[in-house]
Amino acid sequence: MTAGAELTAESLLFDMDGTLVDSTPVVERTWRRFARRLGLDAEEILATAHGRRTGETVARFVPAGVDAEAETARLVAEEIADTEGIVAVPGARELLASLPKDRWAVVTSASRELAIRRMGAAGLPLPRLLVSADDVTRGKPDPEGYLTAARRLRVRPGATLVFEDAEAGLLAAAASGATPVVVGGHTGPSTGGLIRVSDLREVSATVTPRGILRVSFALTRAMS
Repeated sequence: MTAGAELTAESLLFDMDGTLVDSTPVVERTWRRFARRLGLDAEEILATAHGRRTGETVARFVPAGVDAEAETARLVAEEIADTEGIVAVPGARELLASLPKDRWAVVTSASRELAIRRMGAAGLPLPRLLVSADDVTRGKPDPEGYLTAARRLRVRPGATLVFEDAEAGLLAAAASGATPVVVGGHTGPSTGGLIRVSDLREVSATVTPRGILRVSFALTRAMS
């Protein structure tokens, strides 16, 4: 790999959906069913749901008089049962395999059960540390999830790199003090000046003799 940029970190933190796992077909099927069932605009929901906890999106869009908790439970059950089309983001398997097991974690807006299901469906290893929607009181863009991961890994938040693909997650990463890296094609207010990779094939990591992760990026560019 020819490096276009290089950063150092003590730990790497990864979002799941869109960063490690491509679950787009399942996500779209689930939210479109929800929209049809309640007479809502599916495109409006999909434009804002990515990177956020299911319950928060349901609460935002559910019509008055509809049980938001029941709808959330139904959506989560549908997502857990549906793994058709789920695959690993290119390069995810190889990058995770190259990292020491105690130097990376997943921080996701999915529930723990759903995260385990999707990581397994994509053929990816489960991390030693998984911070899910069940483990926080405030979801992304709040930094609680990333701060929790850094604390449990016993590293400073500012010594972590966060890989994210959605606005809410990038905002959460920046608010935690971490260095965000954009995975994929998302553009938004949070992406200015950040390193971007199209997928994780453009990322490699090695451990220096001092125990620091040296992370190299190929074909990267700073976003304006």
